[in-house]
Amino acid sequence: MPVLRGKFSEKATAVVQQDDAVIRPSKIPPLLRLPLLVLLSLTFSSMLYSFTSSQTADLASVSRSLDQWWQVGALVGWRIFELGLGWYGNYDGYDLAALTLLSHGPPLYLLSTFYEIRPVAVLLSLAIDITTTYIPFRLLRPLSLAHSTSDTRYWVKVPNNEILSSTSIQIYATILAGAIYAVTLYTAYAFFLPVWLATYFSNIPTVAPAHAATPISLFPLTIFLGLAAKCFIFTPSVAAEPSLADAKKAAFNPATANLGEHVVYNVWGYSKRTKVVITRTAALMLVTGVNTFVQAFFMIEGVEAKGAVGFSLVWLVASGITGAALGAVCAI
Repeated sequence: MPVLRGKFSEKATAVVQQDDAVIRPSKIPPLLRLPLLVLLSLTFSSMLYSFTSSQTADLASVSRSLDQWWQVGALVGWRIFELGLGWYGNYDGYDLAALTLLSHGPPLYLLSTFYEIRPVAVLLSLAIDITTTYIPFRLLRPLSLAHSTSDTRYWVKVPNNEILSSTSIQIYATILAGAIYAVTLYTAYAFFLPVWLATYFSNIPTVAPAHAATPISLFPLTIFLGLAAKCFIFTPSVAAEPSLADAKKAAFNPATANLGEHVVYNVWGYSKRTKVVITRTAALMLVTGVNTFVQAFFMIEGVEAKGAVGFSLVWLVASGITGAALGAVCAI
């Protein structure tokens, strides 16, 4: 019996790692996983958009004509970059679904609010983008322990499991993030965005919704962004385990450390939890800012580059403030 127990322990140790849920690792060779991920995502996306073309036809009515190969290549290249960032960032399916909602939501919100595209077309497009990101990641990578926590007796416990399992804390974090997005967007509407849209979005039908918006009217939409931000930033940072770097940081002695050690300590001498917040917030700002610009400038007819930059900057700032606020909550 002790021998059998030892064998089972060795197998369990091989399967359960710090960032893996209780599931056997993929048998696909590592070098083939990312190409297969990209192939699955692009194929699923093309198929679903083809099947739903009658429901998403409204999007084509405002789309810019892409008549040069470099334009198509830029869009495909950016999509591959998004997937590669998620893969090498060790994100799971929930992470990528949340990141897709946060980065693909703003340009679709632009179309629904100011270009009068039917909500069904916008929601269907967003659902396709999320689904074709989540499913390939779910097939090729297990969920992280942060996204598979449970209070059951036989489940693998993670740090701060009581926080991750607390419904009230998850709701508060979601409301906080959603409120930040709503207030940031309202502030942009109050100061410059309506004039910016009218000036640099030549074919925009109306900017009236920008003048009528309030934080309260925006919140029912931004609460979904808050939920995604909580999933992408708050949950993984709370579940982060102390690392060897944390132990070295605690043992750091400024009197005996050399110049290089001082530089590393002062520049990147944060705890594992803080590093998770910083890296994920930076990734969110990058993907949200670039994707909003790409979708607005390359996909919507009449949008100037300067206009796309200004619109994407609003969401980039909102992402940064949200990440900082959730990081502050994690540090309490």
